[in-house]
Amino acid sequence: METKRTAVLMNLCTAAGLIGMGFFIFYGVQNRIFVSKDALELFLHDCGMWAPVLFVLIQIIQVVIPILPGAIGCLGGVLIFGPVWGFVYNYIGISIGSVLAFLLSRQYGRPFVRNMIGEKNYDKYIGWLSKGNGFDKAFAVAIFLPVAPDDLLCYIAGLTRMTLKKFTAIIILGKPGSILLYSLGLTGIMEVLKMIF
Repeated sequence: METKRTAVLMNLCTAAGLIGMGFFIFYGVQNRIFVSKDALELFLHDCGMWAPVLFVLIQIIQVVIPILPGAIGCLGGVLIFGPVWGFVYNYIGISIGSVLAFLLSRQYGRPFVRNMIGEKNYDKYIGWLSKGNGFDKAFAVAIFLPVAPDDLLCYIAGLTRMTLKKFTAIIILGKPGSILLYSLGLTGIMEVLKMIF
């Protein structure tokens, strides 16, 4: 009886969270905060002290529901909050989002993953599963690289036998390097563009 009540409560909390996220995504799409660094910056500026929390939420959403290109989020974090705090907020949001993508994949399986990442991406990366235990190593290497399709691979990882503990360790250890390289690289490109134009 208690287990059933807990399951119902968890399902209600999940539904409420998804509805809230849906409204936030709708608002974000209408106000272009998921596709424009300037719109994102204006939105966060208006949020005052809640800006870091909302930015982390945006980074979680952009991993779980790939609407915002990861480059915009990483660059936005560094430009809006500075290199140190921008890195920290990017790292927290992307790590939480990666774990959520893995858990959703694990819970809902292949049809869900196919819908989330698209048929073309699914067909392209599902072959990674044939690597067996080699998938874990390939996944770890990919997470360290700033150009790998991390979000898609997190969904694919959820279809493997990889444990949540191992997945989380790979994300926690692998993400800082790629986020740092990504953030610094994008910031450097922006500085060069400012000098040119």
